[in-house]
Amino acid sequence: MLAAGHAVECGAQVVLLEKGSKLARKVRISGKGRCNITNTADMQEFIEAFAPNGRFLYGAFSRYFRDDILAFLHEMGVETKEERGGRVFPASDRAADVVEAIEKWLESLGVRIKYNVTAKSIDVEDGRVTGVKLYGGRMDADAVVIATGGASYPKTGSTGDGYHMARELGHTIVAPRPALSALVSSDDWVKDLQGLSLKNVEASLLVQNKGQDRPVKIASEFGEMLFTHNGVSGPIILTLSRKAGTLIGKGRVMVYIDLKPALSDEQLHQRLIRDFKQTRHLKNYLHGLLPRLMVDVFVHISGLDGDKPVNSVTAQERAKIVELLKDFRVNVARMGSLDEAIVTAGGVSIKEIDPRTMMSKLVRGLFFAGEVMDIDAETGGYNLQAAFSTGYVAGEAAAEYIVEGFTRKLP
Repeated sequence: MLAAGHAVECGAQVVLLEKGSKLARKVRISGKGRCNITNTADMQEFIEAFAPNGRFLYGAFSRYFRDDILAFLHEMGVETKEERGGRVFPASDRAADVVEAIEKWLESLGVRIKYNVTAKSIDVEDGRVTGVKLYGGRMDADAVVIATGGASYPKTGSTGDGYHMARELGHTIVAPRPALSALVSSDDWVKDLQGLSLKNVEASLLVQNKGQDRPVKIASEFGEMLFTHNGVSGPIILTLSRKAGTLIGKGRVMVYIDLKPALSDEQLHQRLIRDFKQTRHLKNYLHGLLPRLMVDVFVHISGLDGDKPVNSVTAQERAKIVELLKDFRVNVARMGSLDEAIVTAGGVSIKEIDPRTMMSKLVRGLFFAGEVMDIDAETGGYNLQAAFSTGYVAGEAAAEYIVEGFTRKLP
């Protein structure tokens, strides 16, 4: 959408081909329907969020960045707000407001939109784009921007079509895989916690490889998470999942949850010593310390007797409770599927794309934007900003390529 609109602003005649019956279906459901537009982080933090391929985005971010998309949305009547971690959302908490603002802009520019049209392949002659083959027809085109998204959430239309078209033209496709995804656990008990949301906890990602005596902490995140029918998800888990995806299969991967991050081990010990002078049963006591849904699972994992009076709990048993409160362990078996992932890692190799223009280094007049390329970042608004930025740059470069009479050279 950004590519189409800005290409028109730069003097091109544009047709936007939409596979579905409405535009931006993935944006409409992003951020739990709230749309995390961008982030207040500085340029360097953005680049680091996309590591190891972040440097590719310097050019696009330099041309069109956070302040640009927010100024555009404000001009279109969409006010925004900043939340924890620098995340920026529409003040209305409605992702639809963002989409409708861009649609209004496209309409004002006269962008032609064809709905329920699926592109099949790109026609190329003498190394230059000449048109698009459709399922049921063909369109002439002097330049094409492939902005089909990745392969996650295929129900929104992103079914990997862009990979197929780019591969046919000789482009290398880095194997698509889930980037931001729930983590599936091998622990049977997680299903008993389905739907439980934990706030103000710290989750740490650890891996233990062969030959290691103990697991090594890779990263930690503080905030909100939740249990699913087969594992864990939520904002801090999604952030950790990007690193988890590179570790799974190389060793034992675990998530340790600190249920009481504001208290040290010693503070918890002293609290339990004080509280365990009571005669209540352990299970009843834990109802005041943990979410109700978690108590039975906690007791089961601890191996303690939930019906035991707390004043008869031994020092060793008390230490076990403190250990679980600070390191509640979830074993990770695999990432969630692409069908459920928020973002796809992999895609068209950035080595074959000019970072200044988003034009293919293999085919003149072929441009890429967004998640179809091998760029992905942690959660927090970074991925949508990359889509906006690369779309804007690709649209402008495609228009200039046409206006200049196809004289723009390959790098």
